[in-house]
Amino acid sequence: MTKPVILTGDRTTGPLHIGHYAGSLKTRLERQDSHEQFLLLADTQALTDNAHDPDKVRRSVLEVALDYLAVGIDPAKSTICLQSHLPALAELSMLYLNFVTVARLERNPTIKDEIRARGFGRDIPAGFLCYPAAQAADITGFRATVVPVGEDQAPLIEQTNEIVRRINAVAGQSVLPEARAVIPKAGRLPGIDGKAKMSKSGGNAIALSASPDQIAAAVRAMFTDPGHLRVSDPGRVEGNVVFTYLDAFDEDHTGVAALKAQYQRGGLGDEVIKRRLDGVLQALIGPIRARRAELARDPGHVLDVIRQGTEMARARTQDTHRAVVDALGLFRL
Repeated sequence: MTKPVILTGDRTTGPLHIGHYAGSLKTRLERQDSHEQFLLLADTQALTDNAHDPDKVRRSVLEVALDYLAVGIDPAKSTICLQSHLPALAELSMLYLNFVTVARLERNPTIKDEIRARGFGRDIPAGFLCYPAAQAADITGFRATVVPVGEDQAPLIEQTNEIVRRINAVAGQSVLPEARAVIPKAGRLPGIDGKAKMSKSGGNAIALSASPDQIAAAVRAMFTDPGHLRVSDPGRVEGNVVFTYLDAFDEDHTGVAALKAQYQRGGLGDEVIKRRLDGVLQALIGPIRARRAELARDPGHVLDVIRQGTEMARARTQDTHRAVVDALGLFRL
């Protein structure tokens, strides 16, 4: 039987962090046996707000690929490919921009929020505004029907399906499939400061390559409950970053529930729960960091993985581009 097709990936703007692990990497590991999975190293997309620093985008290609392999992504099961070397995606993006209006792009909740967060005002890079059409090209280029995303990214999948429906209607046939967003149960992790989402650029993340000292320092700095001044004081669990991370990474759910109850009653200090979280994260990240260091000693192997995956992806996306061009009745030489 044909496996469902998953497209997922990451912008190449730096090494990945534990928020990526909880939000998407675990899902990718779980599904690489049951799905045909493509992982896109999204360097072109990374330029939409990093065009001033293309060198960072270039350097980060290997960094993200190393993280994929270190967490257990198997190139024999999942295709790792480089966005900028898939010209059919750029060509599909240009086609799709004729099936969506500027007003609709500006209304996309994800784009509106990101524009506000970056303080673009009206100085919005055109590539950033047009990102929903580019993502639609990525998804449909691989004929993906499953796209793991955070809840805040779901409007982008909705807009992809709008474009798909318009193209299918104009073509008079079902040339492209619609995609379904898969939202992880863990949701998006907050940063260690508790004030914003965890991000590579925000300085509030724990990298999957973090050293033991870096992990310990990040846990010590974590936001808990500002009203929990003494051990005997009842504490709040809601909004407490340490408990949020324990929920995401500690497999002893019963033990975490008992800690929460004790914390809420009073009599449990922040240092106790931070020590527990430090142990959990050290156990999670340690093996990943070791595998990553080993892989980094042979960058040629990592490049070969990317090259081979990109070659496979190029054939897939070119087939889709030809199918769309033919279905729309465009002139063919």
